[in-house]
Amino acid sequence: MNETSPSAQCPKCGRPIPSGASQGLCPQCALAAVAAPTEPATAPAAPAGTPTVEAVQAAFPHLEILGLIGAGGMGAVFKARQPKLDRLVALKLLSPSLATSPAFAERFNREARVLARLSHPGIVSVFDFGQASGFFYLLMEYVDGVNLRQAMRAGPFTPTQALALVPKICEALEFAHGEGVLHRDIKPENILLDTRGRLKIADFGIAKLVGEPRSVTQLTATGATLGTPQYMAPEQLEHPEDVDQRADIYSLGVVFYEMLTGELPIGRFAPPSEKSSVDPRVDAVVFRALEKERERRYGTAGEVKTSVEHLTRPPAAPPPSPRPAVAPRL
Repeated sequence: MNETSPSAQCPKCGRPIPSGASQGLCPQCALAAVAAPTEPATAPAAPAGTPTVEAVQAAFPHLEILGLIGAGGMGAVFKARQPKLDRLVALKLLSPSLATSPAFAERFNREARVLARLSHPGIVSVFDFGQASGFFYLLMEYVDGVNLRQAMRAGPFTPTQALALVPKICEALEFAHGEGVLHRDIKPENILLDTRGRLKIADFGIAKLVGEPRSVTQLTATGATLGTPQYMAPEQLEHPEDVDQRADIYSLGVVFYEMLTGELPIGRFAPPSEKSSVDPRVDAVVFRALEKERERRYGTAGEVKTSVEHLTRPPAAPPPSPRPAVAPRL
């Protein structure tokens, strides 16, 4: 499907432009274009109980706290600067209510060490973790850009853009799964695009670190703060303690469908090709990722990546026709 023409080159980077590309740019440059801030420059409204910038600054004197990035049920994230290294970082403070559990400190130290070892270009790095002035914190890489939700609000994704992003998500998932880490909360808010069009997944393993809910009732009663029902696999909603990498693949399928159609796959939903100009062959990939029974889904993120890349690979050139034999002259 994505044939290219020798004369169709991206004006920014010179790469070939696939047919159907957005904004007359290659997928990488088009994604960089949507990774510009779309939200107001003012600080987001802080939910009740969110620490003030002043309180966080007092707890972390070695950092320069620049402001609140966002807050939710799992905690709050602040933009900060490390003066000694002259770099921007994201400081995630976990919800204070978690500290009331006697077992939490042990689980936090165990799980945070695992997350800190996830070193992959498609995963937001964890630089440090610990406790300070009653806060359990993770000091993480700061990504200058937007999340996928903000990018989709700025304008619909073209099939070319969506098909360019999914293999990158798969690469990060495959690496983490190989390290024994599940994400458990794949959704557009946790998929980040920087201003150069690079993708990074945030909050790997946070759902396990803070402790997943034991029932759908608990999950929805807290405003879906420990997971997002529309993106969660059926088995994750019913038995959150019994999930494997296929739960992340289901969530990826939901994100994939939403990028292609602008809608969530709820109830009896139409194939993506009926809602967008995507190649109908993509329908089978999305539907397999969204199988209700996990045994019928893709087994690994690598399998999803291979399927998508197979669809986007230019068709092989036919072999040259054999030259007809010429009878020798006598």
